[in-house]
Amino acid sequence: MALLGGKKDEAPSSKPLFRREEESVSQRSGEVHTLLGKGSEFEGKLTFEGQVRIDGKFNGQIITKDVLVIGDGAKVQAEIQAGTVIINGQVEGNVKATQIIELKTPGRVKGNLETPSLSMDRGVIFEGSLKMENLGTGARPPPPGGEKK
Repeated sequence: MALLGGKKDEAPSSKPLFRREEESVSQRSGEVHTLLGKGSEFEGKLTFEGQVRIDGKFNGQIITKDVLVIGDGAKVQAEIQAGTVIINGQVEGNVKATQIIELKTPGRVKGNLETPSLSMDRGVIFEGSLKMENLGTGARPPPPGGEKK
């Protein structure tokens, strides 16, 4: 208890500690805040803030405004709505991202993608349709070199 700044006979207040942790977590970028590791399986609805990495099996629905990473070896059957989605494993289901979808080798996607920006490595397997438009809340910026339709 002395490490937390409280006296031995007093229980430390948890609210300031959690608030400080939440503030520091939201300020860190590029770090994984939650991990569903290899060998783990989860079924249901996952909502989160920050970055989550899935290396195991997931079946259900994923909703976030932040970053979802599907690791190499992961098997995901889900409807996904996120800010950024990075896929290295297998995904079956529709994926909607407000910022970008990145398909990395040896990724495999069977489902429809909807995003304003797509990055796909050589060797990725993608079976589905792609709809690219600005899904964010602002006005659509004009493409470089003028508007073409």
